[in-house]
Amino acid sequence: VRVHIIKATASYAIGKLLSISVKSPCRAEPKCSNFGRCGGCTLMHLDYEAQLMFKRDMVTSALTRIGGLMAPEVREALGMQFPYFYRNKGSFPFANLDGRVSFGFFAPRSHRLIPLSDCSIQEDKTLLVAEAVCDWANQFQIPAHDETLQTGTLRHVMARVSAANGEVMAAIVTKGKLPQKEALIEHLRNRIPGLVSILHNRNDAETNVIFGPEFSTLWGKDRLYDTICGLRFAVSAASFLQVNPQQTEVLYHAALNALQLEGTERVADVYCGIGTISLLLARHAAQVDGIETVPEAIADAIFNAQENAIKNVEFHCGNAEDVLPQLVREGYHPDAVLIDPPRKGCERPVLDALLACGAKRLVYVSCNPSTLARDVRVLVDGGLRFVYAQPVDMFPQTAHVETVALLTRTQP
Repeated sequence: VRVHIIKATASYAIGKLLSISVKSPCRAEPKCSNFGRCGGCTLMHLDYEAQLMFKRDMVTSALTRIGGLMAPEVREALGMQFPYFYRNKGSFPFANLDGRVSFGFFAPRSHRLIPLSDCSIQEDKTLLVAEAVCDWANQFQIPAHDETLQTGTLRHVMARVSAANGEVMAAIVTKGKLPQKEALIEHLRNRIPGLVSILHNRNDAETNVIFGPEFSTLWGKDRLYDTICGLRFAVSAASFLQVNPQQTEVLYHAALNALQLEGTERVADVYCGIGTISLLLARHAAQVDGIETVPEAIADAIFNAQENAIKNVEFHCGNAEDVLPQLVREGYHPDAVLIDPPRKGCERPVLDALLACGAKRLVYVSCNPSTLARDVRVLVDGGLRFVYAQPVDMFPQTAHVETVALLTRTQP
């Protein structure tokens, strides 16, 4: 390749690709016309088998370079047979372009909107919702919010599609009041097949966070229902649920297999969300204790346990770094722990509590190899033994990877 070096440091350089002299045999023709412009997919120019190898190497590199592990066992990444159109949730920002409201994704490392007409990784209905909101906004001359000028109303739309039955939830985010509510409801109901829920979220803060603190239901249901591993889950707009339903089941089974539960164990599920893994674990354990900081997610988790007639679970609302250490100080000693933290990984009090709780098996589910490796180093230094890592390709065509890591206790 010919590259223009735009930054050089003592340990690395950054360059802009000018031309390719010899193509790699792993190079593929991107299926999306927006590839390289929008910030969504970054690996679509790479053959899918090579993507899986790349992600396995990424996990291995993090565990050795950051985690300091010598030759860690990292298994082959579990991929998809058809790695496209898998995202059943989309959050799209709006912008005023050429006198009209458009939706899309931001260009890499910017807030410059790249308009979308299609997307190779999104479920079609998520784009239909965004298109319909755009048409409504342009019909009634409702401008998009401009971050620079601090003007305009329309900020984001979030669309979620149930993999179980195709039902659709739409949540519209505005700065200030939502105008033309009835027209919006009628427009979406006429345009979106399977629509069962329309929500409004007001976010007046100047922030990169999509949602404000409160939702109001304009029409239909407050929650959307989906099915994972044979269990039925209700999901509210603010709650987290993995966006790739097929690979979610692959991920959860990988975690369950690593725990090797026999039915007599007490298990902690830290960062439990709406209880998806908690309820799956409850079918294989004596007792499960879930910890989650988002009140809406805890409400969903309690509701989901009742919906599935699962009684051997208990949920605790609060920050994991506060709740788990407190439970351990009060004598809580689970036999096994599953943790699934956000990208920033675990706070140190969580790691200390994991080491102090006495659990024999710990499964760490991570969406960020770097913070996984950092936290694994702390746990290994504290007496746990790293056994293996199992990458799962939850996000094909992107550089993101989920990993299930197993650690065991070597001493009481």
